[in-house]
Amino acid sequence: MSGRRVAGLVLTPGASAGRDHSGLVAIDHAVTPRGIAVERVEFPGQAEGRRRPDTPAVAIQTVRSATSSLAERLSVPVARIAVGGRSFGGRMCSMAVAEGLQASALVLVSYPLHPPGRPDRLRTEHFPDLDLPCLFVSGRRDAFATPEELERETAAIRGPVTRELVDGDHSLRKSEAEVADIVAEWLAALA
Repeated sequence: MSGRRVAGLVLTPGASAGRDHSGLVAIDHAVTPRGIAVERVEFPGQAEGRRRPDTPAVAIQTVRSATSSLAERLSVPVARIAVGGRSFGGRMCSMAVAEGLQASALVLVSYPLHPPGRPDRLRTEHFPDLDLPCLFVSGRRDAFATPEELERETAAIRGPVTRELVDGDHSLRKSEAEVADIVAEWLAALA
C-alpha cells in the first residue's frame, strides 16, 4: 500500500439490515476504485436472522475484530482503517472509537441521534471522546436527527466534523449513489 492515510474502510449495517444493504454496496463500489479496501460487516445477530440488534458490547467487539482483521489483511496499522456505517452500525463504530479503537476516521450515514419523536433521548454521550475526522451524511427529513440537531450535537466532537445533507429521510433510499460519492470523495481527501 502507498502512504495513504486511509487504507481501508469497515462498513456496518443498520439494525434491520445486513452487509449486503444496497447503501453499503453503493459505498463499497464508490470507495474501492479509489484504492481503499472495503470490508462490509455482518453483525452476529443479523447473520443468525434475529430481529433484535445485538447488544452494544457484541456489536462493538464485532467492529473491533473486523477492523483488526482488515488491517492485518492489508498489512497496515489499525490506525489506517476508517470505520463506520448506517444508523445503528455507525453508532456502534463511533462507540468503539470512543472506547479506544484507533481508527483513522468515522463515516456515519444516517446517524441516529435519538429515537424518532424522542429528542430527549440523545445517543451522543460519547461524542466528546471522539478526536478524529468524522463525516456525517444525513437526510434533510431524517426523523432520527434533524439538520439543526445534528449541527448542535456534533459540536461536542473534538475532531474535525464534516456534515453533508442530502434529500431524503432516514433510509436515504433514493440518494444512495449521492451518499456513496460523498463518502468516497471525503475519504480520498483524507489521504
